Amino acid sequence: MRAMTEPLVLAEDVRNACIEAALAAYEDAGISGLCAEGRWEAAVGAMQSLDLRRVVSRDGTCPGTGAGKRP
Repeated sequence: MRAMTEPLVLAEDVRNACIEAALAAYEDAGISGLCAEGRWEAAVGAMQSLDLRRVVSRDGTCPGTGAGKRP
């Protein structure tokens, strides 16, 4: 069963990183005065430019997501 949970944990880490990047970019764009469409574009851009190598680090942590350690 462990072999199945590891890919799921990785997928959750990636999803959490994407959500956090998108939310932060959306909020920053709003503070900068962008309209809803511009904020959405900023959020998508943040997800596109997300450094997946940082998300999937060797020590099992997911930096910046608060996801903690993988089992």
